[in-house]
Amino acid sequence: MSTSLIYRNSTLYEVLMRGLYGRYYAARYRAVAASIPAGASVADVCCGPATLYTRYLREKSVDYTGLDLNDGFIAELTKAGGRGLVWNMNSDAALPAADYVLMQASLYHFLPDPAAVLDRMLAAARTQVIVAEPIRNLATSDNRLLAAVGQRFTNAGTGTQAHRFTESTLDAFFARYADRVVRSEVIAGGREKMYVLSA
Repeated sequence: MSTSLIYRNSTLYEVLMRGLYGRYYAARYRAVAASIPAGASVADVCCGPATLYTRYLREKSVDYTGLDLNDGFIAELTKAGGRGLVWNMNSDAALPAADYVLMQASLYHFLPDPAAVLDRMLAAARTQVIVAEPIRNLATSDNRLLAAVGQRFTNAGTGTQAHRFTESTLDAFFARYADRVVRSEVIAGGREKMYVLSA
């Protein structure tokens, strides 16, 4: 399936994300980075252009592995000094083991039931799994034009996803993992919710 233009170009991706998050753009990364101690190993699932690594985790000397379907993003990550693997999360391959396995703004790609993806993340994590997921989305706007734009330009190569999480549906999903949830909090000016689970 074709990938939208923003997922083929890291600069356009960054511009769109900054537009969506406004002044809270950096806050979403800081919230995740603050949960990862210096020197830890990290597997970042659906890492995109690996902004979390290049701007927030590299200075903490983490052992970082970014996984993404986009080979261009992976090539840029490798150039920046991280380890990158072209990875299709729709396969059943076991994820690389790491202290912290994380995913930002990508769980919706696996709806209607992303449990298998989260289970694989939990199996790979030695310490914690961190998921930060949008709960306010352009793609689910009541305005049909805005919704169409949001859906069209957020195709990462797995097809258009019309459905996204709300806070209540995300909470309902993570309720299945209640015994493993360490904490949850709304971040990025209310646009995302972050869940931290014990491995």
